Amino acid sequence: MSGAVEVFLDETPGETRGAIMRDGRYTHLLIHREDDVAQIRLGARSVGRVIEVNPGLRGAFVDIAAPAAAFLPFPRNDRITQGQRLEVVVTAEPRAGKGAAVRYVGPGEGTPRLIQPAPSIAEQLRDLAPGEESVTSIAAIDAVVEAEEEALAQSIVFASHGIDLAIERTRALVAVDIDFASTPGRDPKQARAAANRAGLKQAARLIGLRNWGGLVVIDMVGDGTDAEAQSKVVRAAFAHDPQAVFGPVSRFGLLQMSLPWRRTPIEEVLLDASGRPSVQTRALSVVRTLRRQLLADTLSPRVIARCAPEEAVITDPLAARLGPRAVIQADAAIPPGRGRIEEG
Repeated sequence: MSGAVEVFLDETPGETRGAIMRDGRYTHLLIHREDDVAQIRLGARSVGRVIEVNPGLRGAFVDIAAPAAAFLPFPRNDRITQGQRLEVVVTAEPRAGKGAAVRYVGPGEGTPRLIQPAPSIAEQLRDLAPGEESVTSIAAIDAVVEAEEEALAQSIVFASHGIDLAIERTRALVAVDIDFASTPGRDPKQARAAANRAGLKQAARLIGLRNWGGLVVIDMVGDGTDAEAQSKVVRAAFAHDPQAVFGPVSRFGLLQMSLPWRRTPIEEVLLDASGRPSVQTRALSVVRTLRRQLLADTLSPRVIARCAPEEAVITDPLAARLGPRAVIQADAAIPPGRGRIEEG
């Protein structure tokens, strides 16, 4: 990816977030919570013990001192046996009831344990946007909130291109549908090609922003008669991921491709089983909003955040780290997720 790049780093008590914007649109949203299990973060290294070898899955399950065992695909030319100690690195974080996936690094010794933590959010931002300095403070808080909103949106309209883009993750795959309203007087073939280029560029960005992977099925504009040109456009849109695997375009204008899983999907980090923001997400949002107000208002002796009691249980110790001006007040009359800020 190229173009103008902005990098944002928000370090709020309880959670650190990073966001990257390219050409005015967010491409990455990274989230580390303080109560995350360190062993299952992407890039974490651990000593593990093989607890089960499963030839049917062509891999083994490894105890890395995490709540669930990690899955290790059989390394090439290496035999894995039950009880073996080895060093592994996380290549994919947990998702949808599946544990972390790991890669074999070498032999290990001792009990299962973390030996090298995953890169921090700041380190990941430096890797993803080399040479770019991170923006912090109020601008970063606003940016990570905007990135979250876009990452959770189901359908996005790009009026300048006449495109309505819908992206949905199901149990089996990620479905992308590009709808296009043609402009009168414009060559239809050129219009379809331009719509596919713009739609696929945004689809690739949003899939990355949401941390999605696996099978992706894309319904492009057109009926597949321009399959070769459409295939080139898809490959160009996802060229930033060298592990992407592409299938042919069908006569119905559908293309299947596969992307590697890496990070836990954003919706699984932020939402509960009902699809609403979890108590922890809501509580951290209160702390972030309180921190923003403290940065914007340096004169008030106190800044009070009123929130639902279940949120206050989480926010109170976190807000204490913001200093004596930060106050949390539980209010049973406030609905969940509707906390408000007041000056004291």
